Amino acid sequence: MEQRVFDILKILFCTPFLLYACYSDIKKRRVTNNVWLVMLVGSIFSISYEFSLYKELALRPLIISAGFIFILACILFKIGAFGGADAKAIMVMSLIIPTYPVFQTLGYAFPLNKPIYDIFALSILGNAALLIAVVPIGLALYNLAEMGLNFDNPAYIFMGYKTRISKLAGKHIRLIQGFEMTDGRVRSCFKLGGMEINEKTIRELKNLSGKCLIKDEVWVTPELPFMIPITLGFFTAVFYGDLMFELIRFLL
Repeated sequence: MEQRVFDILKILFCTPFLLYACYSDIKKRRVTNNVWLVMLVGSIFSISYEFSLYKELALRPLIISAGFIFILACILFKIGAFGGADAKAIMVMSLIIPTYPVFQTLGYAFPLNKPIYDIFALSILGNAALLIAVVPIGLALYNLAEMGLNFDNPAYIFMGYKTRISKLAGKHIRLIQGFEMTDGRVRSCFKLGGMEINEKTIRELKNLSGKCLIKDEVWVTPELPFMIPITLGFFTAVFYGDLMFELIRFLL
């Protein structure tokens, strides 16, 4: 089988799993491990086939890709940059497609702008990070449209939005505005990464609001389904290349 045809097959193989992962992440904010297990089985076939063609030459890019991405994904997961499903998706794709897939269709050679390095999964991460960067801008525009310049915490407008305490339950959101009692007064404080909202949290907020110690609205941040930018980053890398690399090259 020609390598370029095999690259296309690997892309087609990953596509339905990524699309399902997006759907599951939007609906439940979680993705079952079975998705990544099936993809892992596919990676075994991919590795075996390429090893049969190129022997040891196929192992070097695989070890570089998998080793680097595994370490990077674990670090990002530990610091809370993304969730377990996101880390597993990147790890598995680093095995299935360790280097950039190269193919031609409709008279074009893809990717259009291949970076100088050849770790495909790293480009997926870079693209996803750049795509998710539009979220703070969108939140700021939303807050400005809703509140104008009348907001109490200017820095918060890039991280979340205000919602009524009575509407906190059942949403994929986290509380970024905490409250602490100091000398009989309630002081607002920023919660890095956001705080889980449960019945106890809502009850405490309602109690403070009922005593007129805080307003009826609090700042929250949406729990974003990161599988969407990962999937968009995947297709961007396939057809265009590395957005982050191109941006850095443009700025330099």
